[in-house]
Amino acid sequence: MKIKCLGCDKVLVIPDNRLPRDKAIAFPCPTCSKVIRIDLRTSAAGQKPTLQTQTEKVYPTGEALKAQILKTVDELPPMPQTVIKAREIMEDPKAGFQELSALFEADQAIAAKILKLANSSYYGIKGGVSSIQKASVVLGQKTLRELVTLGGVSGLIGNQLVGYGLDAGDLWMHSLAVAFGARFIAEKIDASLASDAFTSGLLHDCGKLILDSYIAERWQQFEDAMADGETSFLDAERKVLALDHPEIASDVCKAWQIPKSISRAIRHHHHPSRSQKSKLAYIVHAADAIALMSGIGIGIDGTRYQMEEGTMTILALNDEDMGAVMGHMLSAAKKIVEE
Repeated sequence: MKIKCLGCDKVLVIPDNRLPRDKAIAFPCPTCSKVIRIDLRTSAAGQKPTLQTQTEKVYPTGEALKAQILKTVDELPPMPQTVIKAREIMEDPKAGFQELSALFEADQAIAAKILKLANSSYYGIKGGVSSIQKASVVLGQKTLRELVTLGGVSGLIGNQLVGYGLDAGDLWMHSLAVAFGARFIAEKIDASLASDAFTSGLLHDCGKLILDSYIAERWQQFEDAMADGETSFLDAERKVLALDHPEIASDVCKAWQIPKSISRAIRHHHHPSRSQKSKLAYIVHAADAIALMSGIGIGIDGTRYQMEEGTMTILALNDEDMGAVMGHMLSAAKKIVEE
């Protein structure tokens, strides 16, 4: 029988043949001396003995665990419908601004978030803006699309993630940095990808929202999996949970109605070579690696990720470019967070 001490969480393994039947026993924990009480008596109704201490919880594994985790995706707060609809309107060349204006008039909460971001020191609109229409005129449709995505996501990824060792706001800061870094890289090599690069960077780690609690309750298994000092956190996720956070992120993107090209980039942002030559995946991968190098939102897992070989060549980046990306993402993310 496995018994966990409530005082120090030490797990004791006691052979069944050493436990007296039909008796209540008590003994001190050999580690912290807290008294552990176990009631091994069987009631008249034939019920099993009751343990008056905490026994080691048995967690589902394999396919059962994977099914449970995938079900959790449905419980994640949805992307605001206003944001989804706004993106559709802005991507439709036939749609007019009146439709967009009417949409935000019906959702003042999202509109307020967007205007707050538009008036941040990063976007730096002289004199400020008081309406979505003015923000669109001054900043342009592409930047407005960026603001809409920021406004919709800001309330979804700001919480503490215990399993990943991230304090409240850390994931938000990291996501902002990767988003601005990815856009910066895209503008250098293929400007047509800039908007999607920003969205991909912002959402690349959303799978962590789902996996965090599963990691926290299985932390000892993760430590054991990485004990060799070479196993990455991503590999440990697959070993312990049967899937990883990029895989779950692609499911979250589907639930949030994010375009497939962005979902694919996010799915392969740690291994872009598996993305069927998606330039977007390489861009997000590079931005993520640079953000982690700078220590932004590094968490427990960040120290074991490395940039995939060949990424710099594929994106035509050099060390000077990396320095520029790092400086830009740090500055931009801080200006948004500090507002």
